[in-house]
Amino acid sequence: MGGPRFWIGVATRDHVLRGVQEGFAQLNHGKARALERMREGDGLIYYSPKERFGGRGPCQRFTAIGRVVGEVYRVELSPGFAPYRRGVNYFLPVREAPIRPLLEELGFISDRRRWGYAFRYGHLEVPRADFERIARAMLSAAPVF
Repeated sequence: MGGPRFWIGVATRDHVLRGVQEGFAQLNHGKARALERMREGDGLIYYSPKERFGGRGPCQRFTAIGRVVGEVYRVELSPGFAPYRRGVNYFLPVREAPIRPLLEELGFISDRRRWGYAFRYGHLEVPRADFERIARAMLSAAPVF
């Protein structure tokens, strides 16, 4: 099956922090597909374009980093809303890393003027080198995968 793969998930900072506190990842408004593409041991970094869900305040930082664990599961939060989640062992403490200083160094950003376009689908697989570059900005040492 090869080695680990590396992912970026996109969510508002308030949602990311809740996931960190409770040890889970939830992507694309709770759809299962993105989580099902991941395997145990893969790396996940969250990028937060905004501070709060429904808010206007920009965040534009990488806000969490961790290792995927366990299987995809479902949680009923309210009648008619049962999102899919997956466990993540988040690395702590973490420094949130602004994206702009990293833009020139990230290979998955193909157009530096329209860099936000890379995040349009809510998750994406990135090369190990990009993951490690972001990890060095967030942690005192890059995690071993």
